[in-house]
Amino acid sequence: MAEGSTVAWFHCFSGITGEMALGALVDAGADLDEVRALCDRLPLDGWEFEAQAVRRGGVQATRVQVACEETSVVRTGRHVAAMIDEARLPDRVRRRAQAVFDLLVDSDARVQRRPADQINFHELGSLSTILEIVGTCSALEVLGIDELYSSPVAVGRGMVRGGLGMVPVPTPLTVELLRNAPSYGIEVSMELTSAVGASLVSALATDWGPMPSMVIRASGFGAGIAEIDGRPRVTQVVTGVASADLAPGQPITLLEANLDDVTGE
Repeated sequence: MAEGSTVAWFHCFSGITGEMALGALVDAGADLDEVRALCDRLPLDGWEFEAQAVRRGGVQATRVQVACEETSVVRTGRHVAAMIDEARLPDRVRRRAQAVFDLLVDSDARVQRRPADQINFHELGSLSTILEIVGTCSALEVLGIDELYSSPVAVGRGMVRGGLGMVPVPTPLTVELLRNAPSYGIEVSMELTSAVGASLVSALATDWGPMPSMVIRASGFGAGIAEIDGRPRVTQVVTGVASADLAPGQPITLLEANLDDVTGE
C-alpha cells in the first residue's frame, strides 16, 4: 500500500452484490450523476440508475438499482469487451471493468468445463450486470480510489434458480470466483454474495483482511434487496488516505494526518 494513496475497503460481513457495491460507493460520496455520465458512454440504451435511502436493520444505507427492460440478447465475453473499448472510458475504469469481466469469463468456463471462447453470458451479460460492474468501476474513479481492499466475504446457504436450473448457494460460479479469497458461510438461507459481487472484489482487491491503515475520509453502506433477521443486509465501504506508518492502536493527531491530503484542499 503506497503511502498517501487513496484507498477503499469493502466490509462484506453480509456478503456483496453488484448493486450493494455501487450503492456503498454512492453512499460514501460518489456523485451518481458523474457515475451515470461515464456509463452513458456505453453503447446501451433504455436504462437508468435509481437511488433511494433505505434502512436495513439499524443501518441507514443507499440502494442503487439499474432500471431497465432486459432483452433476449445473449452476449459473449468478447462482445462485452468490445462494448467497453467502444465506450472510451477513462483508462482505469476500462482496465478495472475488463478485469472483472475477464475473471467472469474464465471462472464460468471452468464451471461449465468449456473453452472460454465458447462461453455465452446469460444473466451475466444482462444490461443490469454490465451497468453494475461499469458503474462500480466508475464510482471508484469518481472517488479517486487508487487501491481497493476487502474483508473476508460472507456467503449464505440454500438453493437459488440460475439460468440453467436450480443450484446451491453459494453458487458454483460464486465459489469459483472466490477461489484464493478468504470467505466463510453463515446461517442465512439466501444468496448473500452474488457472482457479480464476488467478481468485483476478487478482480479488484489488492489484499484481504481487516481495514488497512488509513486516515478515514468517508464511509457508506450499500443495501441489498431484502432484509435479514438479526443482521443488516448491507455492504460497507470505508475510504481514506493510506498511512503505512500507522501501527494497530497507534494514536494519530490531526496534524500528523496531513489535512491537505484528507480534505483535498
